[in-house]
Amino acid sequence: QVLLVESGGGLVQTGGSLRLSCVASGRDFSNYVMGWFRQAPGKEREFVASFTWGNGGLTDYADFVQGRFTISRNNAKNTMYLQMDSLKREDTGVYFCVADGDNVRASKYWGQGTQVTVSS
Repeated sequence: QVLLVESGGGLVQTGGSLRLSCVASGRDFSNYVMGWFRQAPGKEREFVASFTWGNGGLTDYADFVQGRFTISRNNAKNTMYLQMDSLKREDTGVYFCVADGDNVRASKYWGQGTQVTVSS
């Protein structure tokens, strides 16, 4: 059974930081693209960031990240991270870990999500 389990969400003030983690199990994800999506209240899910192994690691970020977030992976631990700095109120939402063999924006595997709340 494939599982993606997120952790690290919580309540933080504007300008603060959080580090999300995602532990993957159930198959070998080393050749999968993994990433993060988020969903704010009343809005659709949106892409946040992705990480693909190859060429030293390829990362991709949504425009709204603007250098504030950093995605990383540790294949030895089957874990992915999202370091979020300079958080804004509009970053509030549920953050989902995703994985796919080809297209992260059509990911086959999703975690249950972790809540991030940024207060002023």
